[in-house]
Amino acid sequence: MSNTKKRRTFTKEFKLDVINQSEHCAKITELAADLGLRPALIYRWRAELKADPQRSFPGNGIEKKTSGEKQLSELQRKLADVKMQRDILKKAMGIFTDRNA
Repeated sequence: MSNTKKRRTFTKEFKLDVINQSEHCAKITELAADLGLRPALIYRWRAELKADPQRSFPGNGIEKKTSGEKQLSELQRKLADVKMQRDILKKAMGIFTDRNA
């Protein structure tokens, strides 16, 4: 029997609704208690929305990377593959040239 708690997930719409309510609410602690949330969570959601409204709350499994960042990480991955292939070929050339000498 384990006492592990399952992590709760909230939709983007729920988070935006909570943020909207918190802006019109006198006490966030009361709002948090009514919704069964921690006040710190509401403050964090508000800060995330304020920092980058376009990329806040992307959802589960959606990367927060821009297209430029995605392209850069893909190119870095390809470069690592090419370097690995080059190193393998260098070792193979060394093996074959030593045998024939």
